[in-house]
Amino acid sequence: MLEQNLNDQSLWIVDYADIVLPEHPTGHSTTTSQVSSGSQAATGSKSMSKSVGGHTHTSSGSGNTDQNMFHTISSGKTVIGKYKGNVVAMKKIEKEKLVVTRKHLTEFKQMRDLLHENVNIFVGACIYPPRIYLITAFCSKGSLQDLLENDSINLDNAFKMSIAVDIAKGMAFLHGTTIASHGRLKSSNCVVDSRWVVKVTDYGMGDFKCDQDDSAWESEHARYTDMFWTAPELLRCAAQGNYGSQKGDIYGYGIILAEIALRSGPYSAQSVLDPKGIIQAVKFGQEPVYRPFVPQDNCPHEMHRLMESCWTELADRRPTFDSILSWLKKMNGGKLMSVVDNMFSMMEKYASNLEELVQERTSQLDEEKRKTDELLYRMIPVFVANKLKCGETIPPQTFESVTVYFSDIVGFTKLAAASSPLQVVDFLNDLYTLFDGVIEKYDVYKVETIGDAYMVASGLPELNGNRHVSEIATMALELLSSLKNFTIRHIPKKQLQLRCGFHTGAVVAGVVGLKMPRYCLFGDTVNTASRMESSGLALRIHVSWTSYVLLLDMGTFIMEKRGEVTIKGKGMVETYWLHGRSDMTFDLPDVTLAAPLEEHEFK
Repeated sequence: MLEQNLNDQSLWIVDYADIVLPEHPTGHSTTTSQVSSGSQAATGSKSMSKSVGGHTHTSSGSGNTDQNMFHTISSGKTVIGKYKGNVVAMKKIEKEKLVVTRKHLTEFKQMRDLLHENVNIFVGACIYPPRIYLITAFCSKGSLQDLLENDSINLDNAFKMSIAVDIAKGMAFLHGTTIASHGRLKSSNCVVDSRWVVKVTDYGMGDFKCDQDDSAWESEHARYTDMFWTAPELLRCAAQGNYGSQKGDIYGYGIILAEIALRSGPYSAQSVLDPKGIIQAVKFGQEPVYRPFVPQDNCPHEMHRLMESCWTELADRRPTFDSILSWLKKMNGGKLMSVVDNMFSMMEKYASNLEELVQERTSQLDEEKRKTDELLYRMIPVFVANKLKCGETIPPQTFESVTVYFSDIVGFTKLAAASSPLQVVDFLNDLYTLFDGVIEKYDVYKVETIGDAYMVASGLPELNGNRHVSEIATMALELLSSLKNFTIRHIPKKQLQLRCGFHTGAVVAGVVGLKMPRYCLFGDTVNTASRMESSGLALRIHVSWTSYVLLLDMGTFIMEKRGEVTIKGKGMVETYWLHGRSDMTFDLPDVTLAAPLEEHEFK
């Protein structure tokens, strides 16, 4: 049975003609020689690759498709193609001739029999020169080397630990098989599949890979860089270097741990020696031994001890992968979490954090909505604002009995001329903040402020019977009273000369404008109320006859007949002064402090 399996080449031999390769931009199929030349132009993409030996999946200018995967090249030695509908990685073996021996057949069978989550699948081989390839499953996330050097991917300590666990699991499995050792363990020979599982690849087949043409290397620099993961004892014994050893794999693993901690090349922090000089320093075992420099704050102390144990000069003192797994488990609180396990854990935490974040954001959104609504309701009545938010139109509405209040400041033009613009703004802001605090106590609606003019109405947009006149009257008294404690910041000794007036009658109310809608009042009542204010006197409240009659019926307001006053557009009109109410708890300013008539401007 064994002999039959060894001789059954259909189990592992791959016909090169069955592999679908990427098309050249000209429309012709890309040949092996074109692809392995390493020319980016030959691939028709802008992809870049840093890996050596292993395959990578890098970004391409034309999008993430299978065609772009075909264009992925790694140091001119790995080609991506399709075999039997599956994307595969094809590593070029630089030999002009190949004689398949029984040892090769045994190795192929061993490779085909391997099955482990952290060991990349061996598909087969193309064995006829000049197209000699070892073919493995393609892992779409690329090599670990590329992953570590990609700054856009965030790798926390838990993620790094999981990567180390995945590699150690794969290597522990390999060391327990007839293959015995990897031989070329390095970050570019650790690949990441679509599920973020890290797998070791390019393992075994030492006899098949030996005696390759060194001229295939692009430069001496690249050739020596590829030796960074080779143990010193293997560097000293070139013949054994093709096959590697288990202790040599441990050394390479230690170098990978340094890369994981640094997220860059193992000797990137040491720029004194070139790659050839580094290999010579490692090979000759100088004291102290030459190894990657990893700052203590780049990884946990225990991880630092582990990598130093792995790359120690004496091979027999290096740990096994089974003991490394025990070490990692102890470091990770008794758990051996793979990258996938870690990602599930991260997703659970993320989901939990997301729920909290959604709740927090919802609360913030509700708070911002409340603030926005509050601001909107200050400018437009609540029921009007709610209808506008729902996209409804607001038709004009007639209100038969409404009281409208106006006030302004006598001598404001002169005061503003003697003040700076900032002082005027501060003064009006202080005054209107005071007034806004007062009117909140009453069933009134602030219509607008224009300069020193302040306009308020009651009885709309929600009806309140005849209470609107008493609300405005009491409000006007408290506004006048509030001046006793008001100080103009830049003229603290000056008495503010407020004059007020109101009138009761019918108005039409409606929303005007689209970009900055305003709830406006129209009608003769508005004009008459404005005349009550402009024909009044400082520190007094001027009341029309209509409002007077309504207040008189309530019996609590103290009023005085002013007499007939000329009102523009009305002629001679009988008006009244409002002095207070019988149950009033606040004092009004002394009228003897009022501005003289010559300082008044009557309209």
